[in-house]
Amino acid sequence: MTIFEALRESHDRQRRLLDLLVQTHGDSEGRDELFKRVRDELAHHAAAEERALYIPMMEYDMTQEKARHSVAEHHEIDELLESLEATDYASPSWLASAKKLQHLVTHHLDEEEQEVFQLAGRALEDSAKTSLAETYRQERAAHQAS
Repeated sequence: MTIFEALRESHDRQRRLLDLLVQTHGDSEGRDELFKRVRDELAHHAAAEERALYIPMMEYDMTQEKARHSVAEHHEIDELLESLEATDYASPSWLASAKKLQHLVTHHLDEEEQEVFQLAGRALEDSAKTSLAETYRQERAAHQAS
C-alpha cells in the first residue's frame, strides 16, 4: 500500500462522516457522537498526514508550496472545528457551520487527491511512497492512543 492509498481510506471515511453529520438535528446524542468522531478523525488524520506526507514534501522545491498550502488549510479546518465546539448544538448557526466544515474539508480532500498526490507522486521515490504509508499508520495509531 502507498501513502496515497492509505490517505484515501481516511478521506473516504471523512466524507462519509461529514455527510452523516450535516443530516443530524439539534442537541441530539447522534449529533454529539458524530461531531466527536468527525473531530477526532480530522485531527488524527491531519497530524499523521503532516508527518508522513507534508514534511517529506517540504524537502522538494516542486512540492514545497503545495505542502505549505495544505498545512494552512488544516489550520483553517481546526479553527472551524473549534468554533463548532464552542457553539451550542441546538443553535441554528451550528448546522450552517457544520455545512461550511463539510465544504472546506471536501474541497481540501479533492485538492489533495487531484493535485497534491500527483505532484508528490512525481517527487517521491516508489520506496518512500510505501514506507510513508507505514509512517502514516504509525502516527495515526499514536495520535488515537494519546
